[in-house]
Amino acid sequence: MFSASDLRKGLKVQIDGQPFIITEFEFSKPGKGQALYRTKMRNMITGNQFTQTYRSNDKFEKADLEERTMQFLYAQDNEFHFMDTSNYEQIFLNKDQLGDNINYLVENMEVQILFFGERPIDVSMPMFVNLEVTTADPWVKGDTSGTDTKPVTVETGFVLQVPPFVEQGDKIQIDTRTGDYVTRVKE
Repeated sequence: MFSASDLRKGLKVQIDGQPFIITEFEFSKPGKGQALYRTKMRNMITGNQFTQTYRSNDKFEKADLEERTMQFLYAQDNEFHFMDTSNYEQIFLNKDQLGDNINYLVENMEVQILFFGERPIDVSMPMFVNLEVTTADPWVKGDTSGTDTKPVTVETGFVLQVPPFVEQGDKIQIDTRTGDYVTRVKE
């Protein structure tokens, strides 16, 4: 159990059976009366945010969250299958649950999946992934159109802008937080 005085940014609590993360926190002590704790929280399942004020004697349950290392096995139709690396149990997530992470998933990649009880609610990708360029238009030397990047498609089907020297067959490193090109990977 947490009390209101334990609240801080990033803390995960359970309210009415739902997991919430505190995104903003402010403490105030008026001249008279109890201390007040103003929080901005985000529901970790729905993504809805709200602002709430609590008193110092309010109590909160710790959110029943567990992060597991899981290996991406394969995609079939709208389902993405993962295997728990510790007990070999399998789960599947859909495109909506994965969001933009599907742009970086390749077979046998290990990811961290956050569970609320037995329900998967979030997927954490590695910060950087190395993917092979499958389609890249050739760069025309002397092209003075003013752009110093060109679009390429990587093995997952994701399209991004890269420097003109990147060619089909190259492996490139991509930042999964932004979807930006980082560097060419030497093998």
